[in-house]
Amino acid sequence: MPIELNLPDASATDALGRALAEALPGAATVAAGAVVYLQGELGTGKTTTVRSLLHALGVTGKVRSPTYTLIDTYVLPGITCVHIDLYRVQSQTEVEELAIRDLTGPGSLMLIEWPEKGEGVIPAADLVVALDYAEEARRVAVSGRSVLGCGWQAKLLQDTSLRPYVSNLT
Repeated sequence: MPIELNLPDASATDALGRALAEALPGAATVAAGAVVYLQGELGTGKTTTVRSLLHALGVTGKVRSPTYTLIDTYVLPGITCVHIDLYRVQSQTEVEELAIRDLTGPGSLMLIEWPEKGEGVIPAADLVVALDYAEEARRVAVSGRSVLGCGWQAKLLQDTSLRPYVSNLT
């Protein structure tokens, strides 16, 4: 079952990104790599989430949406983070030409915005972060899709900084 969150503002979205970084299963990621899909309409907080996640992992400087470059890479000690934005791609052929599968693997964290545009061409997700509008706020569902992703989701649920935002605690 996904973790459901209600994020009232940008600082709550930042908290989600930081929590995702903190819950990242380090040894498993280094061994196999990890893929995160960020889904949602324009303005729902995909890039804000990625930015705070990357800053929490140690990226310094600006983290922009790679809307025009399509792919930005951040090399950190022990992990290479690849931020991909497929919003502007027009076809599966364009996605294939990006050779995204070559960018994943041991020691990598791939963060893909607009993954539906690369369906069938991009690597499968370990974790899906689906953002949606909820009036002035945002509604988020975080779902593990692999053993690694389910472990990440379980660890994320233990993060006390997210407790005020979790809407489906039992």
